Amino acid sequence: MVDWEINAVNIEKEGLLMATTFAIPRLLARHKLRYEAIDLWEIHEAFAAQIVANVQLLEDPMHLKNVGILFGFGAFPWDNLNSNGGSIAIGHPFGATRARIISQAIKELSLLGPGKKAIVSVCADGGLGTVILLQT
Repeated sequence: MVDWEINAVNIEKEGLLMATTFAIPRLLARHKLRYEAIDLWEIHEAFAAQIVANVQLLEDPMHLKNVGILFGFGAFPWDNLNSNGGSIAIGHPFGATRARIISQAIKELSLLGPGKKAIVSVCADGGLGTVILLQT
């Protein structure tokens, strides 16, 4: 584990399950990484439309400005997202979603080889978001 970021938002203002759209840019900015620099994205989705909404905000310059980021990270690399299926396909067991997603990411990173990076992003309770940066 290289680094982590935790964020909480007011769901009445920012929306349900949007905290990770604040945490991801802050974490990447600290390491001067663009979206394309991440080889594997494991993003927990409680609902299928959540991923679309999250990525839309991650690519939105106005949202990034609200987060405190004054530059863009490029286009989101959809081909690197949830390569074995996300929580809807694999499952998100009550109380163990983070463990399932982190172990999935570690397994996939080990298959990709040395020097590869992953972002693991998990939302919880509507307004909480936890993101970690992993590297082999």
